[in-house]
Amino acid sequence: MYEAGYKVVGISEIGGGIYNPNGLKIPHVLEYLQKNRSFEGYPDVDHVDNKELLEIECDVLAPCATENQITSENADRIKCRILAEGANGPTTPKADKILHDKGIFVVPDILANAGGVTVSYFEWVQDRMGYFWSEEEVNNRLAEKMVASFNELVHYAEKHNVDSRTAAYMLAIDRVAYDTRMRGIYA
Repeated sequence: MYEAGYKVVGISEIGGGIYNPNGLKIPHVLEYLQKNRSFEGYPDVDHVDNKELLEIECDVLAPCATENQITSENADRIKCRILAEGANGPTTPKADKILHDKGIFVVPDILANAGGVTVSYFEWVQDRMGYFWSEEEVNNRLAEKMVASFNELVHYAEKHNVDSRTAAYMLAIDRVAYDTRMRGIYA
């Protein structure tokens, strides 16, 4: 996010996090973390625990480490506009409903984590063809797939009047059902 020009106001590791509403210089933060193995002593920031960091006001919150970080116990205190699930299952089903009712848009893990699997597929295709794409071409193809998938998810959620996670599951089931009908069950 930092490299794309966004202001990153908080980051954490297993021992806790740091927050600065004016933004963090991520390359410096990561260099410090690598050298010191924690954020302890990092200057000019508020030191917060990982639970507090989830509840800080921000545009985009990206829980990327473990599952069940956002539960029915803290979902009402989440203050982001968009929750991009970088981890597998960081939000519990009860919390999902609370977030949806609050108007927080959730990019479900099934989509937010799809980049790595998609690039693995690209590698498989390249190996099968005996041809290799440049990193730029892979990134362009990935961006095209991810944007199309996101747009399809949003359209599906609106069409069926469901939250984004439910739309992701419905869309996945529809795709499997369609492919099964097209190729048959014994193909």
